[in-house]
Amino acid sequence: MLGTVYRRSWLIGAVVSLAISAATGVVSVSLAQTPDYAAIVAAPDRSDADRQADQRRQPAKMLAFTGVQAGMKVLDMEASAGYSTELLARAVGPTGTVYAQDSAAVIERFVKDKFDIRAQKPAMKNVVHVVRNFDDPIPPDVSGLDLITFFFAYHDITYMEVDRAAMNRKMFAALKPGGFLIIADHSAKPGDGINVAKTLHRIEESTLKQEIEAAGFKLVAEADFLRHPEDPRDAKVFQPAVPNDEFVLKYQKPKSEKSM
Repeated sequence: MLGTVYRRSWLIGAVVSLAISAATGVVSVSLAQTPDYAAIVAAPDRSDADRQADQRRQPAKMLAFTGVQAGMKVLDMEASAGYSTELLARAVGPTGTVYAQDSAAVIERFVKDKFDIRAQKPAMKNVVHVVRNFDDPIPPDVSGLDLITFFFAYHDITYMEVDRAAMNRKMFAALKPGGFLIIADHSAKPGDGINVAKTLHRIEESTLKQEIEAAGFKLVAEADFLRHPEDPRDAKVFQPAVPNDEFVLKYQKPKSEKSM
């Protein structure tokens, strides 16, 4: 009975609080802005190929970890064929924007027309395809980003002719204070560094952390939903005998220079 009274009191208080907020013109919309990530993943117009990828990517958990919300400005680094770009576009909705970055060389060699085909879907109307080199990935008129995602591709950059330090500084500069960088990749064994990036498509977690943090980013959270300690991390990530061990990191641009 006490629990019922408490819940009713909380509900009445919440309603009164909202009414007062509305009267003063100050209304919190954080709840309204948080999408239903499971519903986004379950959308009936998503492709069968994407649903197959869902089995290993766990997109609902990934979206929740990013904290992406309606109306956000998001940069998706090395968007490739746009699997993650589309999910982010659905999450930010028509009031948000997703910038899908890739280099001309990667598009020509690997992506071909896959992104352009996906871009014709209604869910992609709020996506801007950004074809720029990785060490200068952000258009000069784009700033104040809420979120940057870099999924399973940082290792690729390490064997390209890319100034990664410059790339990381550009990402840092493009984020608004308090904005987030979510980065995920395939884990290499301790001591491997970037030496197996081209052969096994893996990168040592500590190596990636050092490079990202050198740009000023602060690690604020780590997720384990793609961790697989049974992975010996000595084989290519394509068609693995056991699920790949993958790390997922959340970095933040400090809200003020004092916190840097």
